[in-house]
Amino acid sequence: QVQLVESGGGLVQPGGSLRLSCAASGIIFSINAMGWYRQAPGKQRELVALFNSGGSTNYADSVKGRFTISRDNAKRMVYLQMNSLKPEDTAVYYCLCRVGSSDYWGQGTQVTVSS
Repeated sequence: QVQLVESGGGLVQPGGSLRLSCAASGIIFSINAMGWYRQAPGKQRELVALFNSGGSTNYADSVKGRFTISRDNAKRMVYLQMNSLKPEDTAVYYCLCRVGSSDYWGQGTQVTVSS
């Protein structure tokens, strides 16, 4: 089993910044992907940023140039630095860890961008 715990969400004004963290624990032999998704009220969960197995990254077009994903493999941590936040970034942010063909999700952390 893989456990994921997110932290770092909160309320921020437009133009502000937040840094999300995700800690992975459990039996992890091979991580194929690790990163972040988000789900806004009434919308489907969508990709935000992801590390693929080869180390390459994917970003949603809506966050390119504003968000940066990073990781610390030794600590089994993945981070999401979010700058220039917009109200449309408001959502619950979920950490994903793909081990083999199985997806594991964190409990989510709320990010609210509002003045």
